[in-house]
Amino acid sequence: MFQGAIRPGTIDRLAIGLSGLCLVHCVASAVLLTLLASASGLLLDPLFHESGLAVALVLGAIGLGRGIRQHGFMMPAAIGSLGLGMMAGALTLGHDGGEMVYSVIGVLVLALGHDLNRRAVI
Repeated sequence: MFQGAIRPGTIDRLAIGLSGLCLVHCVASAVLLTLLASASGLLLDPLFHESGLAVALVLGAIGLGRGIRQHGFMMPAAIGSLGLGMMAGALTLGHDGGEMVYSVIGVLVLALGHDLNRRAVI
C-alpha cells in the first residue's frame, strides 16, 4: 500500500526517534517527579502513557511488518515486539519505580528492533 510513497527505513527512523522521545519522557518524568510534585500529575497521567504506547504499536506494526515483507527477516520484528510487550507490561506496574525501569528497557529493545530492521532494508 505505502511501498512507493515512503522510502525504506523511514518508518523505522521515525520509530527510533519516538523511542528516544519516550526515553527522554521517562527520565524527565522521574526527575520532575522528584523535583516538582505538581508537574507529576500531567506527565504521569495514564492517558499520556497509553497514547504513547498506541502510537508506538502502530509505528511498530507498520515499520516492522513492512520490513518482514521487504527483507524477509523475522528477528527485527521479534525483538521489536518484545520491546513493545515490555512497554505494555510496564503500564501495569505503577509509578513506584518499576514502571520507569521496564519502560526504558522496553524502549531500548524496541529501538534495537527498528535499527536492525532499518539496517536489513538498506
